[in-house]
Amino acid sequence: MNNMINIALVDDEALFIEGLSLIFSNVDNINVVKTANSGLEFLKFLDDNQDSSLLDIAIIDIQMKPMDGFELVESLKGKYQDLKIIVLSSHYKSNIVGHMIKLGVSAFIPKNANRKLLISVVESVHQFGVYFTETDKEMIVQYMTNSTKKISLTSNEELSVREIEVVKLICKENTNQEIADKLFLSKRTIENHRQRILDKVGARNTVGLVVYAIANQLHPILQ
Repeated sequence: MNNMINIALVDDEALFIEGLSLIFSNVDNINVVKTANSGLEFLKFLDDNQDSSLLDIAIIDIQMKPMDGFELVESLKGKYQDLKIIVLSSHYKSNIVGHMIKLGVSAFIPKNANRKLLISVVESVHQFGVYFTETDKEMIVQYMTNSTKKISLTSNEELSVREIEVVKLICKENTNQEIADKLFLSKRTIENHRQRILDKVGARNTVGLVVYAIANQLHPILQ
């Protein structure tokens, strides 16, 4: 994995973006490739470059105009599925967190988070594909208990005992190599397990697997 993490910052508050840019300028392994003051500006940047691989992660705000964060995430996930998204917002409530996770967001950070947490989340999302705190997971559970907003991610095929073990270790943010070491298997075998699990549950990525685990009472937080 490339040690340099290329990110974009999308927020309609110019001073806030400047502050984040300053924070990341002092972090050796994080490079701010693009800053944008609107979702439309950011989408135009991606469309003009025709290469989403320029970026690993986009950190975006929810409350923006004319395109809000919800609309931006939906557009990004529709066109640039490999781009990981971190939402940084003052709106930290279960219905918002749950909905954003449903859309495929990799992490959700309140705007009053400190510098250490911000950097840690970026590094974790880059390495593992997801970062959820215990509070985030509890909010997802709360969101999903509302029958009108349940996340529909179920499997037509039952997971094997081994596959369930792998899912639980993925939820604990273990890498493929770490899972292989713990289960005394090869890394390639774990990669194959992961792909079969994704195919079975209809998930596209680690975020989807975590949502599946919560929905089916497999996540360690529910044990």
